[in-house]
Amino acid sequence: MSVPSSAAPARPIGVIRVLTSDDEAAVATHGRVIEERYGLPTVSRCIPDQPHGIHDDASEARAEPKIVALAQELAGAGARALIISCAADPALQKTRQAVGIPVIGAGSAAAAVALGLGRRVGVLGIRDEAPPAVRAVLGDHFTASARPRGVHRTTDLLAPEGPAAVLEAAAGLVESGADTLLLACTGLNTIGVRPLLERRLGVPVVDPVLAAGLLASYRDDDWDDDWDEDWDEG
Repeated sequence: MSVPSSAAPARPIGVIRVLTSDDEAAVATHGRVIEERYGLPTVSRCIPDQPHGIHDDASEARAEPKIVALAQELAGAGARALIISCAADPALQKTRQAVGIPVIGAGSAAAAVALGLGRRVGVLGIRDEAPPAVRAVLGDHFTASARPRGVHRTTDLLAPEGPAAVLEAAAGLVESGADTLLLACTGLNTIGVRPLLERRLGVPVVDPVLAAGLLASYRDDDWDDDWDEDWDEG
């Protein structure tokens, strides 16, 4: 049995952004983070006509069919797995049913990682309540949720006062007993606030984009295919 060859280029991880932008560099932000952290090739695309992303039930409902359609495009173009880069995990089950490749929701991925780091998880997001997908995974380990003051949409995090408001809300969660923080908005990755929170508050902080990338790193279809062929030949 020979060692699997790495000569062929790896198929990319498709990153679905739910915030519409014409700025290709901005759309690729989460994909670049995953590439730099895990060495995975990515291709990033955003859904149309949602300039403020997903921030309430109505915007989530509008986004769901767009996510499924974009997932089908990315799968058809050769993506080996997909990441829905939104902590609400919008259309996750519908997307899994629509494509024949693994689909990872950033919210449930972050919750799974948080369970490995602490017992009392505080959830920091842009809604008054923690996303149901996150709560479902955390179960009894969920301790409280918080929304930064003045933040109601992911684009609000880009305001000059955004990082300070995030720190204030996160500190409140730690004071209430959280031993681990979960960032329940992928826009918090965009503003790069995780290192600041960990330095100031002294607790692990789980980034949903990094968590999704971690799970994607466990799925390498190209390597598996080569290994299967070599095993059969061996």
